[in-house]
Amino acid sequence: MANFLDRLINRQPKSAVQAKERLKFVLIHDRSEIPPGVIDLLKDEIIEVISRRIDIDPDAVRIEMSQEGRQQRLIADIPLRPVKRRKIG
Repeated sequence: MANFLDRLINRQPKSAVQAKERLKFVLIHDRSEIPPGVIDLLKDEIIEVISRRIDIDPDAVRIEMSQEGRQQRLIADIPLRPVKRRKIG
């Protein structure tokens, strides 16, 4: 019954949405002709460079590729850690 309702209101299960996103990523990756492993190397280098100047959460960094028409984009989502302020006085 739940599957019928999900289909009726056009709601996809979470795993289906994740699989669709992974497939999109693979297709974009193939079209851009980026060798395997380069995205992971890029992610590591970006984390290294940015963390020299800004306190970031390296475990939460996400690097994605997207496609809009014929343009491909590399998108970096880099969460910053809160700045600790010193009390004066």
